[in-house]
Amino acid sequence: MEKTRKQHWETIYETKKFEEVSWYQPVPEVSLTILSEFGITNDKAIIDIGGGDSYFVDFLLKQNYTDISVLDISEKALQRVQNRLESKAKNVNWIASDIIEFKSSKKYYFWHDRAVFHFLTEPSDIKKYAEIAADSISEKGIMVIGTFSKNGPLKCSGIEIKQYNEKEMSAVFERNFELVNFREIIHITPMQSEQHFIFCVFHKK
Repeated sequence: MEKTRKQHWETIYETKKFEEVSWYQPVPEVSLTILSEFGITNDKAIIDIGGGDSYFVDFLLKQNYTDISVLDISEKALQRVQNRLESKAKNVNWIASDIIEFKSSKKYYFWHDRAVFHFLTEPSDIKKYAEIAADSISEKGIMVIGTFSKNGPLKCSGIEIKQYNEKEMSAVFERNFELVNFREIIHITPMQSEQHFIFCVFHKK
């Protein structure tokens, strides 16, 4: 029987240490740079989509951000980062959900997604993601998506992904968002291989 998306990621986080997964980075430099460049003050509502057990939330807490949510499909991933943060974990809103099933009455000013969007390969799921982002991000809010470029891998963690360029990303979200910043990034994995990403920053119209 084929695993569900949730089962797949629960298995990944159950069997691998964070330092062993390809997306591991001790310091999320690009994300933190964008946070600074766009002047995101520490009272703004931030949500990290597919945060897993990344260190982005640690740095947000260190920088005294006070309205942080982390969403991930894997409850095991969220538990791992909560264990790591210990008492600081109570200062974060933890959301166990598949992004295309996410519903929130709360509006977020800063939407951060590093390496979730490219796992959505069905047009209906891509459309749903764009709709959920539009519903969840506040007026004039900012959406950051880091995704595999046309030079990136065709698979990640055993799953096929969808590659993007600047024009294609803009087209997906053009109904509700304007692309205002674009950069190409090479991520070095723990196995010392290169992964080519693009990071796109959008303003909500």
